Amino acid sequence: MPFQPVQPEKLSRAVVRQIEQLILRGILRPGEKLPSERDLADKLNVSRPSLREAIGELQERGLLATKAGSGVYIADVLGSAFSDALIELFSSHEEAVFDYLAFRRDLEGIAAERAARLASETDLKVINHAYERMVNADRRYGAQKEAELDAAFHMSIIEASNNVVMLHMMRSIFDLLKEGVFYNRSRLFLQNTTREELLAQHKAINDALQLRDAAGARLAVETHLNFVNSALADQLKSDKNEDIARLRFEHDRDD
Repeated sequence: MPFQPVQPEKLSRAVVRQIEQLILRGILRPGEKLPSERDLADKLNVSRPSLREAIGELQERGLLATKAGSGVYIADVLGSAFSDALIELFSSHEEAVFDYLAFRRDLEGIAAERAARLASETDLKVINHAYERMVNADRRYGAQKEAELDAAFHMSIIEASNNVVMLHMMRSIFDLLKEGVFYNRSRLFLQNTTREELLAQHKAINDALQLRDAAGARLAVETHLNFVNSALADQLKSDKNEDIARLRFEHDRDD
């Protein structure tokens, strides 16, 4: 028979498994500080020696890191999928920017569809809160703050998709997401009605998710990112036309 005697689990192993799960599910994030040894031992209801043993194992495996005089932190296990130089290159070349938007449309459409079906009620509250922060944002903060709130809204949907591979992949390129959103908004804000249009599109996404309309949520995300793609293309075309007109004006003025 293929059965083996059940061995009692060491407390330190139970602690390791719990912290692993919190990291895997994105609840504990890279750079986040753990509570003090005393507080964490109390929260987990284990002895401090057992906790130290668990932390030591997680440190050896690269999941936790100790900063001298500061404490224990979740290690930067994600890093970035791209170097800073490549991110800057992406944001300054049209081909990469539009490929990036297409990638986001496809992946986030799937995430929204999954979130509508699988998100918990708390997940949906987090998404709604992220949307309300966008609505209530003070416009004096400008495009950068708008971009941060935009990125947070989209990431809340990724998190609610309850797919840990998708979650960690998107977090690993979060710098690219932030750069992309900021670039898009800074260009789109040259058009007067864009903020209201974008808010209406985010409302459509949020409404579909709150109703658990999977097909509607995916369509709303795809419609939103198609709009961003089209508006950005129009703005870039306008920029080029302006450059040509300026050159023509300067040439005619010199004649």
